[in-house]
Amino acid sequence: MEAITYDRLQETLYRETMDNGLQVYVLPKPGFQKTYATFSTKYGSIDNHFRVAGEDEVSVPDGIAHFLEHKMFEEPEGDIFAKFASQGASANAFTSFDQTVYLFSATENIKENLETLINFVQHPYFTDQNVEKEKGIIGQEIGMYRDNPDWRVYFGLIEAMYGVHPVHIDIAGTVESIGTITKETLYTCYNAFYHPSNMLLFIVGGVNAEEVFQLVRENQATKEYKPQGVIDRLFDEEPLAVNEKRRESKLPVSLPKCLFGFKETKLGFEGEELLRRDLATKLALDLLLGSSTRLYQKLYDLDLISDSFSHEYNSNPNYAFSAIGGDTKDPERLMQVITEEIKSVTAAGFREEDFERARKKKIGGYLRMLNSPENIAHEFTRYRFRGGDLFQVLPVYESLTLEEVNTRLREHIDWEQLSVSLVVSP
Repeated sequence: MEAITYDRLQETLYRETMDNGLQVYVLPKPGFQKTYATFSTKYGSIDNHFRVAGEDEVSVPDGIAHFLEHKMFEEPEGDIFAKFASQGASANAFTSFDQTVYLFSATENIKENLETLINFVQHPYFTDQNVEKEKGIIGQEIGMYRDNPDWRVYFGLIEAMYGVHPVHIDIAGTVESIGTITKETLYTCYNAFYHPSNMLLFIVGGVNAEEVFQLVRENQATKEYKPQGVIDRLFDEEPLAVNEKRRESKLPVSLPKCLFGFKETKLGFEGEELLRRDLATKLALDLLLGSSTRLYQKLYDLDLISDSFSHEYNSNPNYAFSAIGGDTKDPERLMQVITEEIKSVTAAGFREEDFERARKKKIGGYLRMLNSPENIAHEFTRYRFRGGDLFQVLPVYESLTLEEVNTRLREHIDWEQLSVSLVVSP
């Protein structure tokens, strides 16, 4: 067990890699009643074409990572949710583009709940019958999301940006793609991506680190895993240009929904370099579009936006894009005003006082986040799977310069890389 102390944050993180390759991290929070644990695999919706070293190349149906997440909760003796509930815990799971996360939160029976979490994720139970039953359930979920305007406008934007990379494919897949999933394909993906060497266990809250590590050591010692080679994730080459400049969907909405964003062309960043680029871009977007900016106030005064207006930046070593927008009564006017203002701001650059204020706000938000076990767990795993460190966010923010953020803004705001997604009433 290794201890890593972050003096300025007054945090001590403990880590250990088990003999089978499982990475385990524990962040004790003295005085906290709640404990939050995540058991995550570096496996998401984009990983549909891969090769494990020494084995054949594999292509699997879209949506299988999400399908697998659903099936993991089914055990021969019944639904695992009931077991967590009987032990006073709330459990859940989610699948994103590049990870699948199983979790629980509890204030009691932490040892029992942690063993339950580890054991059910490391014990798949797939049958022809339960796979067929799940197709109908997930098919209904896919239909529900297709009728959700916020989901449609968001994925419409990604589909407009990306034509080849699987990030543009709905995380749940399609009714047609999940229809081809079998228990054999589920086991193929499970065996490839749920090997301990591709997984991370993170526990935060009112726990004793040594007790947690001892529990995990004893648990893993009862299970046999053969060493596994490197997983090569295979992607066809994505064109630099956006797939479409504009995509429009029709659904019954009270106000049109408008999202736009910029597709990055420079990729391949990992670790601290990716972290720095991610934070610089998010700070630049806050300076440009945050609720205290001139542009936001102008759009609000013109009645072109509401409280739904927001922005985000999503980055990974092999894709990255921004998503900006919300509900608006006039998408064309909104885009006209935003375009004019962004061109003006990018030409002039940000002011030093605005930069300092926005940076302090970001740092304050980060420090508040460290009081939330849930946010710590999810952000830690997300950064770690991309080679970064959540606890390096503070020094990176402090070292960012105005010139660096202005440069990052101008690099990201490439009008040739702009896509717009709309959802309007029929």
